[in-house]
Amino acid sequence: MADPRPVDAPWPELSWPIEDRVELVGEVVHLTTSDPDADAAELFAAIDHDVVWSHIPGRPAGPEELAQLLRDWSAAPDWHPWTVRLRRDVGGVPAGSIVGMTSFLGVSVHDASLEIGATTFTPRVWASAVNPESKRLLLAHAFDVLRAGRVQLKTDTRNHRSQQAIARLGAQYEGTLRRHFRRADGSVRDSVMFSIIAEDWPRVSERLAARLRR
Repeated sequence: MADPRPVDAPWPELSWPIEDRVELVGEVVHLTTSDPDADAAELFAAIDHDVVWSHIPGRPAGPEELAQLLRDWSAAPDWHPWTVRLRRDVGGVPAGSIVGMTSFLGVSVHDASLEIGATTFTPRVWASAVNPESKRLLLAHAFDVLRAGRVQLKTDTRNHRSQQAIARLGAQYEGTLRRHFRRADGSVRDSVMFSIIAEDWPRVSERLAARLRR
């Protein structure tokens, strides 16, 4: 394989952890650091659908189990969960409602990299501006504020809808990790890997902005 950056310059470490009370605000969505006690009940009601968890392991059985999951993620040094609320009505869901969650995870300060994942939205806002605008806000914070050099995204090889959504962001397919980890049904999934790097970000940002304008 040829070296794609033969004159690569040193890159600073990632700025981490995220400062308290950071909010990511778009036209359609508003992302805040997840509050397990305040968010869990409404969040659970939004994402408690079989179709949401069909390709994601670890489905919580109820609001308290979801709250504990959020507590565990919040306590992890390489994880930052976000709660996603609407700023205007979408798909019959009123403004102000919690419609899902997402996270920064797998953070490597030394390598200036992180992953965007653990993303679930109520099916009522699928195929809307909610996911692309959420991803644009997260990517902008990762690259422009945290100074990430790489952001990766992965999904189950069986989850074609998720693969298409990630590709539409402008992420580059990198390969498939075979027999990567166990699904909820006991089978072992292959994970399809995508990434966006700092050199891609200006193009990806404009692509997402144009898509949201449409």
